[in-house]
Amino acid sequence: MSEALDKIKLSAYILYNRGKTMKKISKEEAKKRIEELREEINYHNYRYYVLDQPVISDAEYDDLMRELKELEEMYPEFITPDSPTQRVGAPPQEEFGTIIHEIPMLSLQDARNEDELREFDRRVKRVLGLPLTTNIQYTAEPKFDGLSCELTYENGIYKTAATRGDGVRGEDVTLNARTIRSVPMRLIKGENPIPLRVQIRGEVIMKKSDFEKLNQELAKRGEKTFANPRNAASGSLRQLDPKITAERKLDFIAWGIGVVEGLEFKTQWEILNQIEKWGFKVSKPRKLCENIEEVVKFYREMEEKRDSLEYELDGIVVKVNDLSLWNKLGTTARSPRYAIAGKFKPRQKTTVIKDVVFQVGRTGTITPVAILEPVEVGGVIVSRATLHNFDEIKRLDVKIGDKVVVQRAGDVIPDIVQVIKDVRTGKERDISPPSTCPVCGAKVVKEGAYYKCINISCPAKLKAHLKHFAQRRAMDIEGLGEKVAIQLVDKGLVKDLADLYYLTKEDLLKLDGFADKSAENLLNEIHKSKKIPLHRFLYAIGIPNVGEYTAKLLADYFKSFDKLKNTNLNELINIEGIGPETAQSIVEFFRNQENLRVLDKMFKAGLEVEEIKEIKESPFKGKTVVFTGALKSMSRDEAKEIVESLGGKVSNSVSRKTDFVVVGENPGSKYQKAQQLGIKMIDEEEFLKMIGR
Repeated sequence: MSEALDKIKLSAYILYNRGKTMKKISKEEAKKRIEELREEINYHNYRYYVLDQPVISDAEYDDLMRELKELEEMYPEFITPDSPTQRVGAPPQEEFGTIIHEIPMLSLQDARNEDELREFDRRVKRVLGLPLTTNIQYTAEPKFDGLSCELTYENGIYKTAATRGDGVRGEDVTLNARTIRSVPMRLIKGENPIPLRVQIRGEVIMKKSDFEKLNQELAKRGEKTFANPRNAASGSLRQLDPKITAERKLDFIAWGIGVVEGLEFKTQWEILNQIEKWGFKVSKPRKLCENIEEVVKFYREMEEKRDSLEYELDGIVVKVNDLSLWNKLGTTARSPRYAIAGKFKPRQKTTVIKDVVFQVGRTGTITPVAILEPVEVGGVIVSRATLHNFDEIKRLDVKIGDKVVVQRAGDVIPDIVQVIKDVRTGKERDISPPSTCPVCGAKVVKEGAYYKCINISCPAKLKAHLKHFAQRRAMDIEGLGEKVAIQLVDKGLVKDLADLYYLTKEDLLKLDGFADKSAENLLNEIHKSKKIPLHRFLYAIGIPNVGEYTAKLLADYFKSFDKLKNTNLNELINIEGIGPETAQSIVEFFRNQENLRVLDKMFKAGLEVEEIKEIKESPFKGKTVVFTGALKSMSRDEAKEIVESLGGKVSNSVSRKTDFVVVGENPGSKYQKAQQLGIKMIDEEEFLKMIGR
């Protein structure tokens, strides 16, 4: 209480002095004053955006900010990235970079009812070898329906932010997350020391009321509105212009940590309380449950309250409280065994299917989409719902004209769950799969439950395929992001992937935002990509069912592009890791005359695919390598490629099977794990010597 009063007195003192004419003050005085103002503004941000308990008016807050801006303008050398004035003001980005999560952000397994929550409890006890009568302590928190994000702080200062992404790699949204007022630029010091480094994990969300206001504003401007608060939060955080993100009222609610250095925790409850002390909003209401029945009670209470809360919830998150048990329970490839999401019952309504249309995705997958009589489901007007694939259509026995039950799966994606057959009139029509692509007319192939267009020049695929083709782990053409790809296709400059290699400076100058230098830079990047490793080329060209891992598998086996192109189904099926559907996709891809024409056109433009040479000897041949910390001389992806080209394997986690750990700047928890296991560690200089640099 006394601390709050001291802060209010300081505010009054600052505001009194702010009323005087701003004079040129000495450098030393300015530096001291700037620090005072920053501390004061951060305190008021915390009271307003986290505690919702302001102690000064908006006008008084604006005066503090104005004084800080004026002092920083006088002495710009004192401007730091964590200053309150720097939350907004970064220039728009061309595209997001990538940040690798040192500890993967795994998704949670779902429990759809109380019985499945109890089964989770029994499973935990079985894995731990405990009697089923044992009580295990759990934390239970709301499951906010937003976008998961990880914030990194070094010595208490905000450094980076990344979306969950695929769990291993996330989008770098550092500039955008900085505009969220409930994201502190500095951690509040308390009883515990500030860690050398800590990663705070949480959910970026939007209040229901702010979502409605945003949609009203967008509708007035004739812009596309968002379907729900989750999409609004995701779309707002992932704006290329941070100023747009700043205009949207986003919130960050923390629920856990990733890497932490210099501080140890024993329980999840302790983590939540400490995060709150550092100045974050933390999941509320939350409960420390002494057994699974208390968890079930909390689950019921939250499902009853969900509509009265200011944020959208789609369930609760349950975690074993004792962190020492987390290591014993471990994880699967996709989810931790020590946590589960208790999902609420989805909201459902009935409506009628008026028609079915087919959408073509980037990989050519054709998805049947039902056009519905509009109906409100969970506060959102639903007029379309996915039918997923033709196996699902057959399972549901759904027809055009049917009355159906529709729900928002996970309260987000509209989904048809049941056909009400008793009210059929006989006028309903069967839904037949397309024989040709609804966009380009090319042949459609069936792969399991899906139908796919395999034409790599299909206009429906081309814009997204261009962006995929140019990404860093594919052809690595810097400057060819989504906006450029869209323009190239829309202006008729690129009608197939190979056209990229025939672009001229004059062509690029026709694009918005391009001048001589930017056109030359993109042409240079395209030229650089003409020499490409086999596995990256196979990933880039978009063979259905061939991702990065399968592309590497194929490259290692065939060694050359021509050998793969001329292979047959039997040879492919006999390769370990290649299933029948993937094998069929590869064969069909190289039988397609349009694909062969585009590939030949690329090679005529001078593209060279590097063959894989047999590795006779290298320090990494047959070895498993783990990287931790940042490398000065190259990116993590580049280092991984080098190790793999020398016959090594790169892993994301340290185990007894690890041969080397390469230690860069600010290493994470993998460093401590390697020390514990006695794994050989090498620094960047030694790594460079081993690879011959």
